[in-house]
Amino acid sequence: MTVPLSRNRDYRLLWISQALSGAGFSASMIAFPLLVLAVTGSPAMTGLVLGVEATAQVLVGVPGGALVDRWNRKKLMLIAEATQALAVASLVFALWLDVPSVLHMVVVAALMGVCNALFGPAESASLVRIVPQEQLSRALAMNSARGSVGQLSGTALGGFLFAVGRLVPFAFNVLTHTISFVALLFVRVPHSDIEQEPGSHLGGEMVEGLRWVWRQRHVRVTVLCAVSLNFFFSAYYIVIIVLVAGRGVSPGEIGVMAAMLGVGGILGALLAPYLHRVVSPYTSIIGVFWALAALTPLAVFIDSGLLMGALFFAMALLPPTANTTINTYQLLLTPDRLRGRLSGVMGMISGVSAAAGPAFGGLLVQAVSGTRAVLLIAAAIAVIAVITTLSPTMRSFPRDETVATDASEAETTKGR
Repeated sequence: MTVPLSRNRDYRLLWISQALSGAGFSASMIAFPLLVLAVTGSPAMTGLVLGVEATAQVLVGVPGGALVDRWNRKKLMLIAEATQALAVASLVFALWLDVPSVLHMVVVAALMGVCNALFGPAESASLVRIVPQEQLSRALAMNSARGSVGQLSGTALGGFLFAVGRLVPFAFNVLTHTISFVALLFVRVPHSDIEQEPGSHLGGEMVEGLRWVWRQRHVRVTVLCAVSLNFFFSAYYIVIIVLVAGRGVSPGEIGVMAAMLGVGGILGALLAPYLHRVVSPYTSIIGVFWALAALTPLAVFIDSGLLMGALFFAMALLPPTANTTINTYQLLLTPDRLRGRLSGVMGMISGVSAAAGPAFGGLLVQAVSGTRAVLLIAAAIAVIAVITTLSPTMRSFPRDETVATDASEAETTKGR
């Protein structure tokens, strides 16, 4: 008899540990720009430190995924947690001595990015062995909720803790990662059957991972569509911030807007397991595109920060279901020996999209009015929605029950 996910000891430990470390990480990322501004007074330096963390995640994504497929995944997660805790602890010590430097902060931010780039693929690859196949979609949905909870709580705490003392949010991060490390010690990850081929090298394994992702047509098409959507939505977020600020919305209301996006993501993740069961994969995926295509232009008519927050809340409800559908398919389809590389490639692609989208949004709103920028982005999302709807590959997107067959077929492409 299958143990319910709520009583799966190893999954509970993993979930709780990462909810804590996620909150600590988010608190640090809110405090980092405040610290850099306090130390240097330079907004440019603030962007540099935050950019280093994001860049490190992107650069390490593909090689990190290959390393996950080479090494013991539990040990790699423990090393990542310990390294991040020690790196941030060194910054706490420097702040305590009142000798912080920009170089030190850049190094710490880079190490945080590297650790996240390694931990994510290691956890994703391990998840399939920690929970039964039939519970994977629910576990992924709960992980999505965990991410939203950690980000929301950490963001709220970061500013408050920084006001208490400059080192306090970073000390909180050290504490959460230390607790997470201890909890991970007790997580049992069944042994992986990964076998390295004789003469294999890291570069070849990275290419194999990229090639495998590209050859799977459902993976390839969903990645292209999702990355396009994420790019334009992240641009839209920046445009909306500029738009509402220009309309006189207070910083407090803008904070509420951002929080409502997180709350919508949490509720959407809680609904995702049910919707994943009752709605076809094709409908759940194109539903997100059409919902965003319909909702994005409404910002033109909204002057209230609270109403804009309600719009963000509505936008965040459906993506967790589509993400659960796509991620479940990808993990079940991918052979265990390639799961780290799959997650590494996905992390790199999403990281590039997350970095490029806001930059594009900033340039767009500088070139045209906020209203016109909103409408241009809404039109782009509508075009993507039409393409996704008409795609034969998306129409044939399989349910979980048929993925085992697809996985067998995919494995036969190995080495071609």
